Amino acid sequence: MTSAPGPPPGPRGLRARLRALDPNVRAMGWVSLVADLSSEIVYPLFPLFVTGVLGAPVAVLGLIEGVAEATATLLRYPFGQWSDRLGRRRPFAAAGYGLGALGKLLIAVAGTWGFALAGRVVDRMGKGVRTAPRDALLGAGTRPEQQGLAFGLHRAMDTVGAAVGPLVALACLELGVPFRWVLGLAVVPALISVVVILVFVRERRQPPSATAFRLHLPASPAYRWLLAGSLLFAAGNSSDMFLLLRASDVGMGVSAVILVYALYNAVYAAASLPLGGLSDRVGQLPLVLAGYLVFAAVYAGFASAASRPAVVGLFAVYGLYIAATEGTSKALISRATPLAERAGAIGLQATLTGLASLVASSLGGVLWSAVGPWATFSLGSACALGAAGVLFAGRRPVRASLAVR
Repeated sequence: MTSAPGPPPGPRGLRARLRALDPNVRAMGWVSLVADLSSEIVYPLFPLFVTGVLGAPVAVLGLIEGVAEATATLLRYPFGQWSDRLGRRRPFAAAGYGLGALGKLLIAVAGTWGFALAGRVVDRMGKGVRTAPRDALLGAGTRPEQQGLAFGLHRAMDTVGAAVGPLVALACLELGVPFRWVLGLAVVPALISVVVILVFVRERRQPPSATAFRLHLPASPAYRWLLAGSLLFAAGNSSDMFLLLRASDVGMGVSAVILVYALYNAVYAAASLPLGGLSDRVGQLPLVLAGYLVFAAVYAGFASAASRPAVVGLFAVYGLYIAATEGTSKALISRATPLAERAGAIGLQATLTGLASLVASSLGGVLWSAVGPWATFSLGSACALGAAGVLFAGRRPVRASLAVR
């Protein structure tokens, strides 16, 4: 399918290219910045809140996270397809971020772990509702040669919030602020994200899709190769909680673990924009391939890491992997599918890879307990190498398919 001719190529120079981006990209960047700041205030505190304040056993924490993440994963595809059928993106994005704010409020006032589970499920429900329509909205007004920069800017701003959030949580705790008040504070930026969408995001409504509401793969060969590679990669991409546990294994305390997690997010934020811009020049596929290889090396390093300096260095390099792949992968998926099917295609990829990651986390936990941490990280490294091989094998059909969009 050949798209209609677009406007002439944009200006050179990073600053000029950023100014030339669709205003919705910048607005959604601010939305994600404040929303992720909110989420990352909660994320490092939630396990301590559930087990320490609410008195739930660790097994219950695992149940909560499993149910919550499964909810987010399973909702991405149907809401992506629903967005395509209506030709609307903005209402789904606003509703999703609104549910995120409500979920964090429920967590802050929870008196039992069951109430905390409800809050976490509502929060992740919001992620499932918004993810595919939001990514389709980012790509809708962006020329093909701007896709990497647009998604890179979005991920950079998102991750600035992710880097600041744990530091805000740590500062509040150091000042003696109770857990509940810190969690309640996270509601404020979550609400701001909804306001930014309603005030500053302007949607160019697309024609509704005639595709029936059913599970189907887009006909694009590029999409199918990309999906196969991302599924194999996700099969070894276990939860980042295992990285934090590894940091604890080598003698890092709670504050040090939070700081090393903030370091990872800081590197991620700093590298997302330049790597996204670079992908528009050299192609998104080489960046994703390079990111998978970096992931394989980092996980191999975590398998044998035995000192705090080694873990700190690995966390920093891990930020480079995700900066190279998170936005560029979304740009590739976006470019590989027709506009009318885009949100559904993004949602299907997110749902399937999310399910694969849930399996990876479950298997990673079993390997950690039965064999040792090295087995969990070795599995991740092997799957990343295999995924890089799949994308390399499919490089010609991927490039041929992208060339006509």
